[in-house]
Amino acid sequence: MEKNDDRPLNDGFSDDYVPRRFRDGADSSERRAGRPTGGEGRDDRRPAGNDGANKARPQRPFYDERGRQVTPNRPASGGRDGGERGATPFYREHNTRPAADRSIDMLFGLRPIMEALNAGRTLDKIFLLRATKNSLTQDISALAREANVPVSLVPLEKLESLTRKNHQGAVAFVSPIDFAPLDTLLAGLFEDGKVPFILLLDRVTDVRNFGAIARTAECMGVQALVVPAHGAAQINGDAVKTSAGALNILPVCRETDLRQTIIFLKESGLTVIACTEKADADLGHTEPASLTGPIAVLMGSEEDGISPDLLRLCDQRLRIPMSGQIQSLNVGVAAGIMLFEVAKGRS
Repeated sequence: MEKNDDRPLNDGFSDDYVPRRFRDGADSSERRAGRPTGGEGRDDRRPAGNDGANKARPQRPFYDERGRQVTPNRPASGGRDGGERGATPFYREHNTRPAADRSIDMLFGLRPIMEALNAGRTLDKIFLLRATKNSLTQDISALAREANVPVSLVPLEKLESLTRKNHQGAVAFVSPIDFAPLDTLLAGLFEDGKVPFILLLDRVTDVRNFGAIARTAECMGVQALVVPAHGAAQINGDAVKTSAGALNILPVCRETDLRQTIIFLKESGLTVIACTEKADADLGHTEPASLTGPIAVLMGSEEDGISPDLLRLCDQRLRIPMSGQIQSLNVGVAAGIMLFEVAKGRS
């Protein structure tokens, strides 16, 4: 009867010795043949280079349905994650978890958001779990209303897509900029003897469009950018980057009701001009005098343009003449054309 020892047949004891019952995937015939007991004899599943000796160990062979040996479809060693440089490691290919939180841009938890509001930090938006009512959520809603911070009641899935942390039903985005009060800013322009040039954005939701518009506006001499508190693009690090830093220079005013804002601007002596395809006059064919003096330009959203109730309040409605087959422009491009014509008339 063949004797099958668990120990190797050598003169001493090997530090790498592993009992037979713990050798995963080891072939019994190979063990009987006296496989070496060193690093080459173990069926080690760890990536090469992780052991103390940094010795490469052969991987377990794979065979197809016809019995032919094949190479497993895994990244070769050498990259930072065990694969080729630039290749996605196999253990990360199907990772469906949200991206890692950026602590600079995000707050989560009821108490931290409450303390941020009490400290006067500028928050861009607050998300609260729908159907949650307690003293903290009520206090957060009240403080956010006083600070003109938009609050959205969302389901749990929305919060879980924003952060993997214990959010306690509350997530807030910290704004990288401080918002300016429009009435104070406008009064300061008049006191300094400047002619106001304001840009209003009605529900522009794309962050990159918003950043590009802010960059163009600063270059064209716009003195303030006005956005609604609800339905506007989130002002985050991506928006600041796309604006090439213009959002750190150009004052941004966040208003609760753009309708009341337009009425206020008109009563302050500004001419409100809407850029829309629903216009009777073409931009560039108007009297130069109509584009001088205190002006506020209104641009609409990417989806449906300017809201009808806002369009009715405007003093002028101008469209950009186009001769191509596609009769529409990206809002960022349209804003650049419109602001250039107004800036040319002002100069």
